[in-house]
Amino acid sequence: MNGKDPHHPGRGEGDGDWARYWRDPHRPLEAMHAHFVRHVFHLHSHDAYSFAVTESGAQRFRCRGGGHTSSTGMIMAFNPDDPHDGEAAEELGFTYRIMHIGPEVVREVLDDITGGRARMPLFDRPVVDDPVLARALRRLHPALVGGADPLVREERLTAAVTAMVRRNASSRTGSAVPRELSGGGQTVAARRVRALLDEAYERELTAQDLADAAGCSRFALYRAFRGAYGMPPSDYQRLLRLRKARALLAAGSSAADAAALSGFADQAHFHRWFVRSFGVTPGVFGRAAAAPA
Repeated sequence: MNGKDPHHPGRGEGDGDWARYWRDPHRPLEAMHAHFVRHVFHLHSHDAYSFAVTESGAQRFRCRGGGHTSSTGMIMAFNPDDPHDGEAAEELGFTYRIMHIGPEVVREVLDDITGGRARMPLFDRPVVDDPVLARALRRLHPALVGGADPLVREERLTAAVTAMVRRNASSRTGSAVPRELSGGGQTVAARRVRALLDEAYERELTAQDLADAAGCSRFALYRAFRGAYGMPPSDYQRLLRLRKARALLAAGSSAADAAALSGFADQAHFHRWFVRSFGVTPGVFGRAAAAPA
């Protein structure tokens, strides 16, 4: 469902309605976070796969000749060109997060996982109740709209597409088995990626940068790295940035300088992750480093 309105860009039409929309400038990826009470979607379709998580309330719609309702925690799944409409099914409306993922993006992810042996998925059920997929979509949405690092976006996109296809796609898709590295190959790939991250953690590295360094697919390197070091590459990159920032704060740098010099996109992002990782703010840590024993 697309909340764009040529007369009211980015907003719905009714009392209490709101919508925030995001588009990737480089590839067919779009996302919306919205709350609708009065807005009614006219019958329409998208040229992308569309997946929405209903956060609160309920919405009803018609798709493929039948009526459906998605309530809190449920997921709507639309294939490209699936006609559907939509409206609130409760007096207080509904809030949801929806992502439109172009077929070429889905194809790229599946080709990386299987070496080009998977066919494009089809989704028979317009509404599914799948907590695992819901969690993957809830993690992907803020990574897209919040300007997360490329590694974070790609890891969460791969996780979401994988969950969509493996757990909910029709068996007609003929999904192939993922390509796996041998034990020795996994070790080598993980070590190569770690060496690159150790050397260039402050840079905006992409999943393909890491795959090139590892000499394998993005999916294979992700599994290898997590198996070897207990965390995905994006978490390890952030950890290195936080360690650098701690050293800078201990040496007397301001929080703003520590954030910039260690590779964080902005101070708010740095502050949030510093607190989540260490339990104190950068300011408290810096002052403690300077305080007498």
